[in-house]
Amino acid sequence: MSGATILVADDDSGIRTVLTKALSERGHDVRTTGTASTLWRWVADGHGDLVVTDVVMPDENGLELVPRIRKLRPELPVIVMSAQNTLLTAVKAAERGAFEYLPKPFDLNDLVDSIDRALTRPEASYEESGLPAGEDGLPLIGRSPAMQDVYRVMARVMGTDLTVLITGESGTGKELIARAMHDYGKRRLGPFVAINMAAIPRELIESELFGHEKGAFTGATSRHGGRFEQADGGTLFLDEIGDMPMEAQTRLLRVLQEGEFTTVGGRNPIPANVRIVAATHRDLRQAVRQGLFRDDLYYRLAVVPVRVPPLRERTADIPALVQHFLRQVQEDGLSGKSLDSGAMERLQQHRWPGNVRELENLVRRLAALYSQPVISQATIEAELSGYAEAEAEPGNDAESLGDAVERHLKEYFAAHGGGLPAAGLYERVIREVERPLISLALAATRGNQIRAAALLGLNRNTLRKKIRMLDIEVLRGLR
Repeated sequence: MSGATILVADDDSGIRTVLTKALSERGHDVRTTGTASTLWRWVADGHGDLVVTDVVMPDENGLELVPRIRKLRPELPVIVMSAQNTLLTAVKAAERGAFEYLPKPFDLNDLVDSIDRALTRPEASYEESGLPAGEDGLPLIGRSPAMQDVYRVMARVMGTDLTVLITGESGTGKELIARAMHDYGKRRLGPFVAINMAAIPRELIESELFGHEKGAFTGATSRHGGRFEQADGGTLFLDEIGDMPMEAQTRLLRVLQEGEFTTVGGRNPIPANVRIVAATHRDLRQAVRQGLFRDDLYYRLAVVPVRVPPLRERTADIPALVQHFLRQVQEDGLSGKSLDSGAMERLQQHRWPGNVRELENLVRRLAALYSQPVISQATIEAELSGYAEAEAEPGNDAESLGDAVERHLKEYFAAHGGGLPAAGLYERVIREVERPLISLALAATRGNQIRAAALLGLNRNTLRKKIRMLDIEVLRGLR
């Protein structure tokens, strides 16, 4: 649409000048102001086909103006810009009815594209999700461009029941994102129920998800309500969905298609009043090509895909993450710490194969083991050198460890006819799977428990307890 009248409100004269030039060249009539009061007077007088407004202005917060504009002129699209580029800002813009939210500094082409879409798209029906009163922050840290993309997608779908598929490497914070989508969405008053597909024996997954009736199978001495029933009215988070066996995939697909399920051994359908959020570190499209994942289920799950960037793609967020973790450890009773500029720069140079989880473990270790109040670059070098040695040594990286574990599990399942025996299940899994897994991690890191814990995603103290409990031999001199 050309020849539209666009109202721009921003207290930065440079931004007003840039937008006036760019939009005028596209044939639009641009009116600019540095105050919210002038913008509101224009809107109230019926001027403008679209509004572009900053959040922080000298006389009023632009976000507070959006619902008033929507109420007075619901057909008038509003695009919000802000240098306060956190998830909270994106969510507030969406729940107040903004057509789009763009973090500053913004890409001019992105803004122009958003304006074109807003002017040519039929007026949308905005559903206010309503943030909890008094909330001033969300459990996600980072203002990098990569995280801004995540925030914008989340903000658009928080107030809906659309199925979301979160993808990303291990340790990137996929469950945090799922939790935030529940806590600040329309189902926040309902339960948030999480289940990890990789942590449940394959023959028990259907019972865990859908529940079972008394006598449905050997050992079913009473009726058991599954996770779908437990999550009624809320959100069901299916973590590591790529590890779901094919039989359970078929049942899950039926739930997504029909909106109801039956328990194992049951006959009466039960309505599935849940929002599904799934997550995986695997490439599900490749799994579909390999015949390991149903293509129809993939498309049902990936209605809204959210890719969580690895930490190496958002190193600008590391200082904020470090400060966040340092505050946490201080709240846990440890003495306060800070990092000098060299130490922070070294952290930003690291590749972080374990992502945010690895960074958190490192910060906690620094706070617990070092007495000096200021952590130096030399200390960081000493802590990270072990990771570099392990990564440089052929056959000792995390990927080869994963391959070894996969081979071990395949051999185990093959030896048991494709499934785990029911009798003594937990003890046998611990003895025959967890013990070799920890041993492989220790071998890959040459006995270094700090690096092994990072590979396994465990707390170091948890790893120590398991080593003692399982009587695992550790190489001397590396603890």
